[in-house]
Amino acid sequence: MSARRVKPSRCISVDIEADGPIPGPYSMLSIGAAVAGTQDADGFTPADPEERTFYRELRPISSEFVPEALAVSGLDRDRLTAHGAEPAVALAEFSAWVGEVSAGAQPVMCGYPASYDWTFLYWYLIRFTGESPFGHSGCLDMKTLYATKAGLPLRAVAKGTMPRELLSRRRHTHHALDDAIEQAELLANLMAWPGPGPGPGPGASVPRSG
Repeated sequence: MSARRVKPSRCISVDIEADGPIPGPYSMLSIGAAVAGTQDADGFTPADPEERTFYRELRPISSEFVPEALAVSGLDRDRLTAHGAEPAVALAEFSAWVGEVSAGAQPVMCGYPASYDWTFLYWYLIRFTGESPFGHSGCLDMKTLYATKAGLPLRAVAKGTMPRELLSRRRHTHHALDDAIEQAELLANLMAWPGPGPGPGPGASVPRSG
Protein backbone atom coordinates (compact mmCIF):
# COMPACT_ATOMS: atom_id res chain seq x y z
CA MET A 1 0.00 0.00 0.00
CA SER A 2 1.49 3.36 -0.97
CA ALA A 3 2.08 5.95 1.72
CA ARG A 4 -0.40 8.79 1.94
CA ARG A 5 0.95 11.76 0.01
CA VAL A 6 1.59 14.75 2.26
CA LYS A 7 0.69 18.17 0.93
CA PRO A 8 3.61 20.52 0.36
CA SER A 9 4.08 23.54 2.61
CA ARG A 10 3.81 27.02 1.14
CA CYS A 11 6.22 29.06 3.23
CA ILE A 12 5.02 32.64 3.74
CA SER A 13 7.34 35.13 5.39
CA VAL A 14 5.36 37.46 7.65
CA ASP A 15 6.44 40.55 9.55
CA ILE A 16 4.26 42.80 11.69
CA GLU A 17 4.82 46.13 13.38
CA ALA A 18 3.03 46.85 16.65
CA ASP A 19 2.93 49.55 19.31
CA GLY A 20 3.40 47.35 22.35
CA PRO A 21 4.41 43.90 23.64
CA ILE A 22 1.10 42.01 23.45
CA PRO A 23 -2.09 42.17 21.35
CA GLY A 24 -5.31 43.38 22.92
CA PRO A 25 -4.05 46.17 25.14
CA TYR A 26 -1.80 47.17 22.23
CA SER A 27 -2.26 47.23 18.46
CA MET A 28 -0.82 45.63 15.36
CA LEU A 29 -0.22 48.61 13.09
CA SER A 30 0.99 46.94 9.90
CA ILE A 31 1.40 43.52 8.35
CA GLY A 32 3.62 42.50 5.46
CA ALA A 33 3.90 39.08 3.85
CA ALA A 34 5.81 37.50 0.97
CA VAL A 35 5.75 33.99 -0.47
CA ALA A 36 9.20 32.55 0.29
CA GLY A 37 8.90 29.18 -1.43
CA THR A 38 7.53 25.66 -1.26
CA GLN A 39 8.77 22.72 0.77
CA ASP A 40 7.87 19.15 -0.10
CA ALA A 41 9.37 15.68 0.24
CA ASP A 42 11.94 16.50 -2.44
CA GLY A 43 13.27 19.70 -0.86
CA PHE A 44 12.68 23.43 -0.78
CA THR A 45 12.04 25.48 -3.91
CA PRO A 46 12.55 29.22 -3.32
CA ALA A 47 10.25 31.81 -4.87
CA ASP A 48 10.94 35.38 -5.93
CA PRO A 49 9.86 37.10 -2.69
CA GLU A 50 8.79 40.24 -4.53
CA GLU A 51 6.41 38.37 -6.82
CA ARG A 52 3.55 37.60 -4.42
CA THR A 53 3.23 40.03 -1.52
CA PHE A 54 0.65 41.53 0.84
CA TYR A 55 0.75 44.75 2.87
CA ARG A 56 -1.77 46.64 4.98
CA GLU A 57 -1.65 49.36 7.64
CA LEU A 58 -4.30 48.99 10.34
CA ARG A 59 -6.36 51.22 12.57
CA PRO A 60 -5.25 50.91 16.23
CA ILE A 61 -7.66 49.00 18.46
CA SER A 62 -6.87 50.81 21.71
CA SER A 63 -5.55 54.12 22.97
CA GLU A 64 -2.62 52.51 24.77
CA PHE A 65 0.84 52.31 23.25
CA VAL A 66 4.49 52.10 24.24
CA PRO A 67 6.36 55.05 22.71
CA GLU A 68 9.56 53.05 22.24
CA ALA A 69 7.70 50.29 20.39
CA LEU A 70 5.88 52.81 18.19
CA ALA A 71 9.15 54.57 17.36
CA VAL A 72 10.63 51.36 15.92
CA SER A 73 8.20 51.34 12.98
CA GLY A 74 7.95 55.10 12.55
CA LEU A 75 4.22 54.74 11.89
CA ASP A 76 1.86 57.60 12.81
CA ARG A 77 -0.94 56.42 15.11
CA ASP A 78 -3.04 59.52 14.47
CA ARG A 79 -2.88 58.92 10.71
CA LEU A 80 -3.72 55.25 11.17
CA THR A 81 -6.61 56.07 13.49
CA ALA A 82 -8.09 58.21 10.72
CA HIS A 83 -7.06 56.27 7.63
CA GLY A 84 -5.86 52.79 8.64
CA ALA A 85 -7.75 49.74 7.45
CA GLU A 86 -10.34 48.25 9.78
CA PRO A 87 -8.71 45.15 11.32
CA ALA A 88 -11.63 42.89 10.39
CA VAL A 89 -11.36 43.95 6.74
CA ALA A 90 -7.56 43.77 6.58
CA LEU A 91 -7.37 40.35 8.23
CA ALA A 92 -10.11 38.96 6.00
CA GLU A 93 -8.17 40.23 2.98
CA PHE A 94 -4.99 38.68 4.35
CA SER A 95 -6.67 35.29 4.87
CA ALA A 96 -8.05 35.38 1.33
CA TRP A 97 -4.58 36.23 -0.04
CA VAL A 98 -3.01 33.35 1.90
CA GLY A 99 -5.62 31.02 0.42
CA GLU A 100 -4.88 32.22 -3.10
CA VAL A 101 -1.09 31.91 -2.89
CA SER A 102 -1.30 28.55 -1.08
CA ALA A 103 -3.50 26.76 -3.61
CA GLY A 104 -2.55 23.07 -3.60
CA ALA A 105 -0.39 23.44 -0.49
CA GLN A 106 -0.64 24.08 3.24
CA PRO A 107 0.35 27.61 4.30
CA VAL A 108 3.08 28.00 6.91
CA MET A 109 3.84 31.35 8.53
CA CYS A 110 7.61 31.93 8.75
CA GLY A 111 9.19 34.63 10.89
CA TYR A 112 12.44 35.77 12.49
CA PRO A 113 11.85 35.36 15.30
CA ALA A 114 8.33 34.05 14.77
CA SER A 115 7.17 34.32 18.39
CA TYR A 116 6.33 38.03 18.47
CA ASP A 117 4.83 38.27 14.99
CA TRP A 118 2.85 35.02 15.40
CA THR A 119 1.40 36.18 18.74
CA PHE A 120 -0.09 39.31 17.15
CA LEU A 121 -1.04 37.65 13.86
CA TYR A 122 -2.83 34.66 15.39
CA TRP A 123 -4.64 36.79 17.99
CA TYR A 124 -5.84 39.23 15.31
CA LEU A 125 -6.93 36.44 12.98
CA ILE A 126 -9.00 34.71 15.66
CA ARG A 127 -10.35 37.96 17.12
CA PHE A 128 -11.39 39.53 13.82
CA THR A 129 -12.05 36.61 11.46
CA GLY A 130 -12.70 33.68 13.80
CA GLU A 131 -10.09 31.42 12.22
CA SER A 132 -6.51 31.21 11.02
CA PRO A 133 -5.45 30.00 7.55
CA PHE A 134 -2.34 28.60 9.27
CA GLY A 135 -4.30 26.65 11.86
CA HIS A 136 -3.10 26.97 15.45
CA SER A 137 0.46 25.76 14.87
CA GLY A 138 1.43 26.36 11.23
CA CYS A 139 4.43 28.45 12.21
CA LEU A 140 8.16 28.12 11.48
CA ASP A 141 10.74 30.07 13.46
CA MET A 142 13.85 30.82 11.40
CA LYS A 143 15.87 31.50 14.55
CA THR A 144 15.20 27.96 15.78
CA LEU A 145 15.94 26.57 12.32
CA TYR A 146 19.35 28.24 12.32
CA ALA A 147 20.14 27.19 15.90
CA THR A 148 19.34 23.57 15.07
CA LYS A 149 21.42 23.52 11.87
CA ALA A 150 24.32 25.38 13.50
CA GLY A 151 24.28 23.25 16.66
CA LEU A 152 23.94 26.32 18.89
CA PRO A 153 21.78 27.12 21.93
CA LEU A 154 18.80 29.19 20.82
CA ARG A 155 19.62 32.11 23.11
CA ALA A 156 23.10 32.35 21.56
CA VAL A 157 21.61 33.10 18.15
CA ALA A 158 21.27 36.56 16.60
CA LYS A 159 21.53 37.69 13.00
CA GLY A 160 24.93 39.13 13.88
CA THR A 161 26.18 35.64 14.77
CA MET A 162 25.15 34.11 11.44
CA PRO A 163 27.51 33.62 8.50
CA ARG A 164 27.15 36.70 6.32
CA GLU A 165 26.30 34.64 3.26
CA LEU A 166 23.10 33.47 4.96
CA LEU A 167 21.74 36.98 5.39
CA SER A 168 19.75 38.87 2.80
CA ARG A 169 21.54 41.77 1.16
CA ARG A 170 18.45 43.89 1.78
CA ARG A 171 18.32 46.31 4.69
CA HIS A 172 16.10 45.58 7.69
CA THR A 173 13.98 48.75 7.60
CA HIS A 174 11.17 47.96 10.10
CA HIS A 175 8.72 48.44 7.26
CA ALA A 176 6.67 45.24 7.47
CA LEU A 177 6.74 44.39 3.76
CA ASP A 178 10.44 45.22 3.34
CA ASP A 179 11.28 42.99 6.27
CA ALA A 180 9.00 40.15 5.14
CA ILE A 181 10.82 40.11 1.78
CA GLU A 182 14.22 40.26 3.49
CA GLN A 183 13.29 37.36 5.77
CA ALA A 184 11.99 35.32 2.84
CA GLU A 185 15.51 35.46 1.38
CA LEU A 186 16.97 34.46 4.74
CA LEU A 187 14.65 31.44 4.84
CA ALA A 188 15.68 30.33 1.34
CA ASN A 189 19.34 30.58 2.34
CA LEU A 190 18.75 28.66 5.57
CA MET A 191 16.90 25.90 3.74
CA ALA A 192 19.85 25.48 1.33
CA TRP A 193 22.52 25.71 4.05
CA PRO A 194 24.02 22.33 5.05
CA GLY A 195 25.26 23.72 8.34
CA PRO A 196 28.79 24.75 9.38
CA GLY A 197 31.68 22.98 7.72
CA PRO A 198 32.45 21.96 4.14
CA GLY A 199 29.65 21.74 1.65
CA PRO A 200 27.69 23.87 -0.83
CA GLY A 201 26.83 27.32 0.44
CA PRO A 202 23.56 29.24 0.34
CA GLY A 203 22.22 29.80 -3.12
CA ALA A 204 23.32 26.37 -4.29
CA SER A 205 20.56 24.29 -5.80
CA VAL A 206 18.67 22.13 -3.35
CA PRO A 207 18.86 18.44 -4.32
CA ARG A 208 15.57 17.10 -5.66
CA SER A 209 14.74 13.62 -6.79
CA GLY A 210 13.42 12.92 -10.25
